[in-house]
Amino acid sequence: MVQAQATAKYVRTSAQKAGLVLDLIRGRDVNTAMATLTFSRKKVAKDIEKVLRSAVANARQAEGFGGDDDRLFVSSCYADQGPGMKRVRPAPMGRAFQVVKRTAHLTVAVAERAAKQVGAGSAATRARAARVAGTKKAADAQSAAAAKAE
Repeated sequence: MVQAQATAKYVRTSAQKAGLVLDLIRGRDVNTAMATLTFSRKKVAKDIEKVLRSAVANARQAEGFGGDDDRLFVSSCYADQGPGMKRVRPAPMGRAFQVVKRTAHLTVAVAERAAKQVGAGSAATRARAARVAGTKKAADAQSAAAAKAE
């Protein structure tokens, strides 16, 4: 299973605002996450989309990648607080207020889902699946599994 990540540092937004958008894509597959970010109305979504594209490119270059982008999903994503730029804002009567312009470090990690295996499993697993299906074959499979177990 391939895992890759990308990080953008010193993005001019607060970590809290970026976290709201990152919560939307966490755990989703890459194509759905791209669509979500494309149509999001938040300004930071464009920066997160760049980081996601970079993480996917890193996964493609990783050794052992299967070549199927549809199996990639966002395994984790988070925003850490970066350094704040301190600025001064004039206030009435000769005073001044300090303004902190915040930055964030955005990290997105993608991983490859395991391939689905068709036809795998024991006789008991197949019998259980047939029982759930509720067919006549279910009873036959259940009795065959019971006879095999004895």
